[in-house]
Amino acid sequence: MTVPRIVIVGGGFAGMETVHRLERILKPAEASLRLITPYDHQLYLPLLPHVASGILTPQSVAVSLRRLLRRTVIVPGGAIGIDPAAKAVVVQKINGERTVEHYDYLVLTPGSVTRQFDIPGVNQHAVGMKTLAEAAWVRDHVISQLDLAAASSDPAEREMRLQFVVVGGGYAGTETAAYLHDLTTAAVKRYPGLDPALIKWHLVDIAPRLMPELGERLGAKALTILKRRGLNVSLGVSVAEATEDTVTLTDGRKLPCHTLIWTAGVAASPLIATLDAETNRGRLVVGPDLTVPGLDGVFALGDAAAVPDLHKGGDAVCPPTAQHAMRQGWAAAKNVAATLRGAPRSPYRHRDLGLVVDLGGIRAVSKPLGVELTGLPAQVVARGYHLGALRTIPARLRTLTNWTLNSLAGYDFVRTGFQAGRPATLKDFERTDVYLSPDLIASHMAPKTTDSDR
Repeated sequence: MTVPRIVIVGGGFAGMETVHRLERILKPAEASLRLITPYDHQLYLPLLPHVASGILTPQSVAVSLRRLLRRTVIVPGGAIGIDPAAKAVVVQKINGERTVEHYDYLVLTPGSVTRQFDIPGVNQHAVGMKTLAEAAWVRDHVISQLDLAAASSDPAEREMRLQFVVVGGGYAGTETAAYLHDLTTAAVKRYPGLDPALIKWHLVDIAPRLMPELGERLGAKALTILKRRGLNVSLGVSVAEATEDTVTLTDGRKLPCHTLIWTAGVAASPLIATLDAETNRGRLVVGPDLTVPGLDGVFALGDAAAVPDLHKGGDAVCPPTAQHAMRQGWAAAKNVAATLRGAPRSPYRHRDLGLVVDLGGIRAVSKPLGVELTGLPAQVVARGYHLGALRTIPARLRTLTNWTLNSLAGYDFVRTGFQAGRPATLKDFERTDVYLSPDLIASHMAPKTTDSDR
């Protein structure tokens, strides 16, 4: 007899924690584990702005899955369709081959993609901050704009190269704008021919307040910090249109620039739309025990699932944060093991531990356990939390070493050029156009398709 097969879709916080914990809970004879992920690493998303600014190396925030997992088979590809009736997942591997993975138990953690709102030009001219490739590309691109401005004798061209727009006043957008502003402020001192006054960073958000989750006082403090440093923050405003060299805002302003970084919220992975299941604002509806109603053997968690927040009660669902995703992964592993063994499942319950926002240097705002902090104490809490959340000791040591080196030696301004000429769009990086329709999923269930490694 074959052992039950547990398939986990997605290697982010939720997926990696689930499979890592399953390896500890289940014996090899109890189940086989397969992880479907297009990347060979678990990415620590909160520190991507540090990578984009060059403070941290990519290896610091990308923990090797093969280093963490001992007996899980990693399927290098992305799930592009699911047939719950056949208990099968259609996978497009990184070499373009399509295969079918059958499961007895399925854990869905496909994560999220950047929300675009169908604004003209955004899909073609904006880049996000969701992947390691995007962070690395943004760093090269920003330094390239300084070099191109220095090379140009046209004042209008210089102005266009030295204006940067970040859309999204949440954690990702605020920290990205803060860190990249620091980078360009330090870099321009090494460009004698450039006027520092030409460098302008714009942070734009349709919300009336910056990071409302922090509360009114801390949100206002963060806004004050950014403005004192020279960032242009526009609230209650969004993007009306983007072109290759302009960004038009909804208040009528037209900003000449070649850099549009889009962090205006997230949407559940398009994979969820391939399921005939109930959703809540695009996220898969699940029970408190993380099971998907009506789908046998299917669990869902992380950014793509509307997990009930039992501490808040009512219709509240857990926010799509790394903190919840990690703990949901622990709970999912226990519940999958309990289901396999015929034991009762437990509801997911976690009280939010607070929020941290790192604005660079000793500038930060934090709210651990409801206690409002600013300045150095907030920065100590923020970076201490990040170090604790990284999954391996080498990653923690690399991160701590990079932070220390940057604080002592400052920024470097090396443009590698390795991505010159490559497209830089949300679609190219996040692969939002690969998912199958129900008819195409059904075609992959035909007898001609075999299940590799069954």
